[in-house]
Amino acid sequence: MKNSIFTVTENQNIARGTFRMRLSGDTGEMRPGQFVNIKLDGLYLRRPISVCDAEDGILTIVFKTVGRGTEKLASAEPGEKFDLLTGLGNGYDLSKSGEKPLLIGGGAGVPPLYMLAKKLVEAGKRPFAVLGFNTADEVFFEKEFSDLGCAVTVTTTDGSRGVKGFVTDALPAGYDYFYTCGPEPMLRAVYKAARTSGQFSFEERMGCGFGACMGCSCRTVTGYKRICKDGPVLEKEEILWKD
Repeated sequence: MKNSIFTVTENQNIARGTFRMRLSGDTGEMRPGQFVNIKLDGLYLRRPISVCDAEDGILTIVFKTVGRGTEKLASAEPGEKFDLLTGLGNGYDLSKSGEKPLLIGGGAGVPPLYMLAKKLVEAGKRPFAVLGFNTADEVFFEKEFSDLGCAVTVTTTDGSRGVKGFVTDALPAGYDYFYTCGPEPMLRAVYKAARTSGQFSFEERMGCGFGACMGCSCRTVTGYKRICKDGPVLEKEEILWKD
């Protein structure tokens, strides 16, 4: 974990309620699936945001406006500075991937899969990507994943774009491992539908963000794990779902 000051270089509305922010600063060795914790003036708790990309001193985050914290982020202008804790969470384990990994993202769970896709392609893998949203005006990053060389399928709940339904309605044939991130109902559905082993990145409310408060603990086959410190990525075989 590292504490650094980052400066906003870009903050763009890319879909309904969704913003892409780029910040310059010490990105260090950030890994796919890790997150940052952002300090916001006037708010006691930092806000955890997944890392979308980190390269050449530029950190990219993509977030949805769902409360006071993300609304403050959405209004940030270039030149504004933020105090960030970086290098948080375990991130995805790329060594487990087969030659044709499947990336399954739902809404705000799509961004961390982008950096993962980049690293997998650089390693010579051929990823599929299934990106799920509610409506067409919420869709983002379809072109970005395609530009990396991924075979991309978009789903929308109302059928206004791509395949009508959920991500589990569009799982392709031929994948040999999967990575997923999204809301818990989607993760549960993927757990039941997926035919291979894989890794799940959980979206949990966090207090401290680095394992001290135990507020985001979850039960696994080896006992309780802290999503912020021992996760947010867990392997399929260790997950015990809450009733």
